[in-house]
Amino acid sequence: MKSFYLALTLLVCLSAPAIAAETNKRLPNIIMVVTDDMGYGDMSSQGAKGFTTPNLDHLAKQGTRFTNFYVAQPVCTASRAAFLSGCYPNRVSLQGALNHTSKNGINPDEYLLPEMLKDLGYATAGMGKWHLGTVLDFWPTKNGFDEWFGTPYSNDNTKYHPVLSKEMPPFPLYEGETVIELDPDQSLFTKRITGKAISFIERNKDRPFFLYIPQIMPHVPIFASDEFKGRTEHGLYGDVIEELDWSMGQLMRTLDRLKLTDDTILIFFSDNGPWPSYGEHAGDAGPFREGKLTTFEGGVHVPCIMRWPGHIPAGRVCKEPIMSIDLLPTLTHIVGGQMPMKKIDGLDISDVLLKKDGKSPHEALFFYAGTELQAVRSGKWKLHFNHPYITVAGEPGKGGKPSMWGKLPSQSITQSGIEGIASRHGGKVVHIEESLFDLDADPGETKNVAAEHPEVVKRLKKLAEPIRKELGDSLNGVKGTEVREAGWVK
Repeated sequence: MKSFYLALTLLVCLSAPAIAAETNKRLPNIIMVVTDDMGYGDMSSQGAKGFTTPNLDHLAKQGTRFTNFYVAQPVCTASRAAFLSGCYPNRVSLQGALNHTSKNGINPDEYLLPEMLKDLGYATAGMGKWHLGTVLDFWPTKNGFDEWFGTPYSNDNTKYHPVLSKEMPPFPLYEGETVIELDPDQSLFTKRITGKAISFIERNKDRPFFLYIPQIMPHVPIFASDEFKGRTEHGLYGDVIEELDWSMGQLMRTLDRLKLTDDTILIFFSDNGPWPSYGEHAGDAGPFREGKLTTFEGGVHVPCIMRWPGHIPAGRVCKEPIMSIDLLPTLTHIVGGQMPMKKIDGLDISDVLLKKDGKSPHEALFFYAGTELQAVRSGKWKLHFNHPYITVAGEPGKGGKPSMWGKLPSQSITQSGIEGIASRHGGKVVHIEESLFDLDADPGETKNVAAEHPEVVKRLKKLAEPIRKELGDSLNGVKGTEVREAGWVK
């Protein structure tokens, strides 16, 4: 199937109206840096306190800061499946987060962003956390990456897990398809990933390249190298963010040194919001409610900066609502690549990226948690359907332990369901009634104005009907008609 895409791409590109072809002598390089569980308020330009992010601030001055950028689900695997496939994760059956016991992964028939770019002749590499399949059938090297350095799943799926450490196997670090270390020093992850990334750029400076850096930090357990540990007023979390900011600076200076800055699209965002249960070891959602694992703004509304000198406006703040699923169709349009043959959900947001007055093509954005359709946003309005969610049980945790550490019953990692997830990570399950929020006036989703705007509630409910039919909704017992199988091994 994937060889078919290569042949089709070669045909299509003969006449593709690529933006790159019109504006550049060569196809642009693309670097996508994705932090893990970083909050909207964890950049200086968005209110960070106790630490600074000068390199991200400089990136924002050279590019555009997108202040209404969303991820498709507030959890690791689902979020990655979405931005690499251009689909809501429910369409490709990858909700939640995989672990070392998982036998499923991204279906080999899905046509991912790195595959599209590889078919155009790009050199491709990834460094960091994969989380789209533990077994090699679903590995990065089977999905468009020439090179891979990193881990198969989250760094708490290890001896450092606060509740389940005794159940965890040694944590593997891979080079390509080979395990090169077990239980590596996690304090060196950011530096090692940065070094590998710079080497890849230097080796491929004379050809277009795609570099994907899904950073392992600041997902708990958090670690900073000796050079950064203890340097901020905020404590270890601030140290970790400053080291990630240093990494961005190293990448930017490498591009400058090699005279590649103007030929490179640099994208930065977080895979989801911060994990409030971990307290001082978690990020800051800024003005938003809740965090990771919830479809409130704190879980899905993340920091984002994009730069492409001469194309993406410099120093701009863009408030248009867009989502990570839009990256694949947008980059495909820019480089003149082949779109997936199967249906995707993302839209081409080239106008939003490249024009100061570009408008989002989305009439609505939809937010799932697992298989539950929990919320829909259209314009300034966001409607939450009646749904359960996880919130912090008691005081936030300290020292890398979640809230209620030692007071909740130990749970097996194989226990499914929201209650099991909550108990493993210091949370409790509560419910929100059907609620409408005006995000312009109330970004913290504190005042339910559904009674004052019944016509808006009715309109947003109607907007949700088609996606509920296509992708399902376990809140209402709806099985999706257009859900595709994930990949599975026996």
